[in-house]
Amino acid sequence: MTEPPTALIWFRNDLRIDDQASVLAATRDHRRVIGYTSIPRSWFAAGPLGFPRMDRFRVRFLLESIEDLRNDLAPLNISLVVGFDDDDSLGDVCREHGITDAYLQHEWTRDERNDESRIPEHVRVHRAWDQFLFHPDDIPMEVERVPEVFTQFRKACEKESTVRPCLPTPEPRDPDNLLSDPPPLPTLEELGVSDEAPDPRSVVPFRGGATTGRDRIDHYFWKTRSLSNYKHTRNGLLGEDYSSKFSPWLAIGCLSPRRIYWEVMEYERTVGANQSTYWMVFELLWRDYFKYVSLKHGPDLFRVGGIRRRSYEWSRDTDAFERWTQGRTGEPFVDANMNELRCTGFMSNRGRQNVASYLSKTMGIDWRWGAAYFESLLVDHDVHSNYGNWNYNAGVGNDPRDRVFDVAWQAERYDADGAYRRTWAGPAG
Repeated sequence: MTEPPTALIWFRNDLRIDDQASVLAATRDHRRVIGYTSIPRSWFAAGPLGFPRMDRFRVRFLLESIEDLRNDLAPLNISLVVGFDDDDSLGDVCREHGITDAYLQHEWTRDERNDESRIPEHVRVHRAWDQFLFHPDDIPMEVERVPEVFTQFRKACEKESTVRPCLPTPEPRDPDNLLSDPPPLPTLEELGVSDEAPDPRSVVPFRGGATTGRDRIDHYFWKTRSLSNYKHTRNGLLGEDYSSKFSPWLAIGCLSPRRIYWEVMEYERTVGANQSTYWMVFELLWRDYFKYVSLKHGPDLFRVGGIRRRSYEWSRDTDAFERWTQGRTGEPFVDANMNELRCTGFMSNRGRQNVASYLSKTMGIDWRWGAAYFESLLVDHDVHSNYGNWNYNAGVGNDPRDRVFDVAWQAERYDADGAYRRTWAGPAG
């Protein structure tokens, strides 16, 4: 018996059902719908610099997020199939279930575009711009004319753009839409990834999924009202609430930036607006900006000369690079931050700027090595923000002043009592 025409929702960096354009469009236009996502098994092998493209912190968070997505889809009577990008699981799913249409988030970087080549030719593809605060149709300039300085972009958007309302969650499908026997999710062990206990010094026990992302909003905004002090505490180094820590859930789309924005608006209405509530939106705009910079400049974001196409002589001293990754540079503030990253998969924004400047400007090492190391370990890795920030800090991106961080001065200002450096003086607590 031939399967009826079916739509496929391909979840990539949009692992949620809330404010999700692909889910809404697929369920609106098709009676039968299934979900699909893939786990890049090939990213778990060690690369040329000795570490995998996706290390255990990111893999764990991804698996947890996929499990949570499957749980959220179940009440909608939509099954989620998990495949791997080193086989033809996407093609197999399309053929087995008579897929006629695929709904997915628009992506433009190399790996994501290569992934899309696996969609069979007969399948109609529907893409949504679902990762922005300000939709590309709503910003007051063409993407090719996005300014090279963030302040110009921010002021134009604040003056002329509006944030769209969040999209509703669709009604459930008929129960017969569920697949009879979807395969189980793989474990870390089955993927060949070590399952280690979290380091007790970790600022937050990050757990993937839209459910814990929503819990984090509830905690930071409503239970503790930490949002009211965000601007004054955001450069902190120790503790759970010096910053929002939304970035891991934003990075793979467990939370939408629009959802956070409208939660801020409700907070301002009921609790009060101040510089801190504005600054939360300000940081969401930075996130948007790096996506637009990536969209504008394309592959230049990943080239040694960066988006400015600058020619520098970079060192490729592997021993020096290893000292940086292992927290053995001899600069206590850099080493403390690198130890935290290696042990937890997280580092504060203040720390990231310092260690990136130190590697690229002080040590003179190829900034792309640092970006690749961050990509491997950071639980909140987002390709646009990561490589955009590394361009910025290495002097090949959007920093108009091309500044160099005085790491010792930074340590005295932001870790005056040395508590952070003592906490992360070594690999073990």
